[in-house]
Amino acid sequence: MYPTSRPGTARAVGLLLGFGADRLLADPARWHPVSGFGRAAAACEKATYRDSRLSGALHAAVLVGVVGALGVVTARAAGQGGWAGEAGGTAIATWAVLGGTSLGRTGAAMAEHLAGDDLTDARELLPSLCGRDPSVLDARGITRATLESVAENTSDAAVGPLFWGALAGIPGLFAYRAFNTLDAMVGYRSPRYRNFGWAAARGDDVLNLLPARLTGALTVALAPAVDGSPRQAWTAWRRDAAGHPSPNAGVVEAATAGALGISLGGRTQYAHGIEMRPQLGSGRVPTPTDLRRAVRLSTAVQCGAACASAALAVAVGHLRFRRRPRG
Repeated sequence: MYPTSRPGTARAVGLLLGFGADRLLADPARWHPVSGFGRAAAACEKATYRDSRLSGALHAAVLVGVVGALGVVTARAAGQGGWAGEAGGTAIATWAVLGGTSLGRTGAAMAEHLAGDDLTDARELLPSLCGRDPSVLDARGITRATLESVAENTSDAAVGPLFWGALAGIPGLFAYRAFNTLDAMVGYRSPRYRNFGWAAARGDDVLNLLPARLTGALTVALAPAVDGSPRQAWTAWRRDAAGHPSPNAGVVEAATAGALGISLGGRTQYAHGIEMRPQLGSGRVPTPTDLRRAVRLSTAVQCGAACASAALAVAVGHLRFRRRPRG
């Protein structure tokens, strides 16, 4: 047993080290565990798919349950190494599930394509960010789609994993990322997935209720880092977020729109059809320059979330220590 005078610090240090690894190294170029989970989920879907919510719930429960159990086993193995083992195991797991740096690099690359009027490369890059049909989008539509994706995935790919890692350690990191990946794969309102993907989508909504609002709060607070307005960010969040079909994406997209002084939303075309999204924010149409600002804001929010999650991990550790029965 490592000393209990510093409860939670191993997890906190591990989260910060894993976040630092993601900033330095981004996603693994090969053998990415999230990609491996996606391939396993796709293979499993061939056996579990039925056009029903029950089948979708079974699909999600089996996959998330297996990943969560793997997280428990990994955490116990790491804990055998004491404080350093827990910190090291948490760091590796955090790096494996975070995607914030790759998100920022993709957003920055898209801004360069758009600034150079290179729509061919921009359309080829868009599917790595979102599920919209790039063939029907002009430069303005691709800019908006990318900016909305950067805002939403700042929460999904960075703040959410850090938050659940702070609360539940390695199992929290693994289970959260599994649910989030399933939502990205089957959580659509298409004819195929309207029923089958319901459980994955609703589970992801629940897990992101708090992380999305933490992301929104950090976006408001850090808006000056990109010459934005905290007041406008808060106003857009309060006024516009509830109109979005997602209870979480609406929060982060509205706050980002207000912080940058732009407008998001409108006609949104996916492979399965068209959705009309409410307007978020009350500013101008976004430009590639605004996309670069969004990437910088995302980076600032991720750094803030890493610090907040480390503090939360320490607080959770103290709470567990105080509740531990005295021998």
